[in-house]
Amino acid sequence: MVSEVVDILLNDPDGVYVDGTVGGGGHSEAIIKGISNKGFLICMDRDSEAIRFSRERLKPFAERVICLKANYADLNNIFRDLKIEGAHGIILDLGMSSYQLDHSGRGFSFNRDEPLDMRMDLNDEIDAKQLINSLSEKEIERMLRDYGEEKRARSVSRSIVRERAKAPIESSLRLAKLIRSSIPRPRRTGVKDPATRTFQALRIAVNKELENLKLFLGRVPPIIELGGRLVVIAYHSLEDRIVKQAMRDWEKGCVCPPGLPSCTCGGTPLFKRIIKKGLKPEKREIDNNPRARSAILRAAERI
Repeated sequence: MVSEVVDILLNDPDGVYVDGTVGGGGHSEAIIKGISNKGFLICMDRDSEAIRFSRERLKPFAERVICLKANYADLNNIFRDLKIEGAHGIILDLGMSSYQLDHSGRGFSFNRDEPLDMRMDLNDEIDAKQLINSLSEKEIERMLRDYGEEKRARSVSRSIVRERAKAPIESSLRLAKLIRSSIPRPRRTGVKDPATRTFQALRIAVNKELENLKLFLGRVPPIIELGGRLVVIAYHSLEDRIVKQAMRDWEKGCVCPPGLPSCTCGGTPLFKRIIKKGLKPEKREIDNNPRARSAILRAAERI
């Protein structure tokens, strides 16, 4: 959704912009090409490989781009260290990059035989292998329900605990085969692989993705200049609900409980939503990139 992001995000050609999840650098390259020579772009990612790749891709624009290995949840501290007062636009693309899925070798894909790692930042202490082999059956079940919305969480968690008793589960392919044997695969085409939700839950838990998103949304309003915009692309309902609710609350302003005759909290609206129902990719993009089919874009403007 690169063209949609650029159309919505770039409201000041001379502004400061942030790509908080630079990944392969596609959004960043479009942004830097869309702003003036006075504009500036900060690119961030927790993945060192993403930063290395994007720095090379954006080398022609090096004077107007800075690439940092950092967590977008810490953007307020980064702005303070860089002595930047505010951003005119911020984009978060919360999905996995194609590189991470296909070439990182960290077990993100359930179709490859790779070490079960799933860390976006290899400096983090806990990886997927440690979680899947150390959590109790109840803890695994809760993780699958809370982060993967897996309806068969109990069955899958029971199978994982039974299987790891024979030998530690250390590869993505072994875990995927185990899950597939625990969940009957629907016969109709176009249905998600049975391993999808478990891999999603494990990745979210390892990288604390929902916690980071909530931290970011709690800190970002003062960082965005008046008239500046925030664009977030989510790929599953857990992330999207968090973003949608935050933008609703910002637009409403008042946090008084319903039923009061008048507002007593004194809250005022911080943003107006640009896209209220969420924007989905066009069919042409999904045909070219099937991974984009679950993407939903939301945007809000600081007022």
